[in-house]
Amino acid sequence: MRRSILSLALMSLLLAACNLFVKKDIEYIPESIQVIEMDKAKIVLDDGDSFTYDGTGIRVLGMDTPEIAHPEHGFLEDQEFGREAAAHTAKIFKEAKVVSYIPDQPDRYGRTLAHVFIDGDLLAIKLIKAGLAHETVSHYGDNDFPELARRILEAAKESKAKDFMPPFQWRREHRVNTESQADSL
Repeated sequence: MRRSILSLALMSLLLAACNLFVKKDIEYIPESIQVIEMDKAKIVLDDGDSFTYDGTGIRVLGMDTPEIAHPEHGFLEDQEFGREAAAHTAKIFKEAKVVSYIPDQPDRYGRTLAHVFIDGDLLAIKLIKAGLAHETVSHYGDNDFPELARRILEAAKESKAKDFMPPFQWRREHRVNTESQADSL
């Protein structure tokens, strides 16, 4: 019994030491790039891959999560795993000590595209590894962050998404025309 406890303690110590050498995703960002730390109280989640921060819409780069119903945007029903992805994102944000982002350009809907970091790790990679997002790097490119793109692609290769239709395809097939759809997702 004593030997088992000692072995377990030694293994825990070794694992902790190994984690000291694992580079956080945020460490791949050049010092010249501004990383903005967010006040978690000003974050309002929308779904698994978009939220509002202090009044600014933000769309997370590198991933696409299943959709949830947004009648105002022409989506009258949830995509399979959409609520699960949104709930998982909410849990990640809630448990985070530090949430930060690197703003990029606005998307066609006026949201700021951004790489989002949770305690130094990419949110996109966390959701891809959980099987709740498809990577978007192979379609949209690296957004001038080739190392982050490489890490996202690597996570996608190592992970298996749950069995859901790629969200871009689901949106095409399930959007209905509404009068207020002019600025829709």
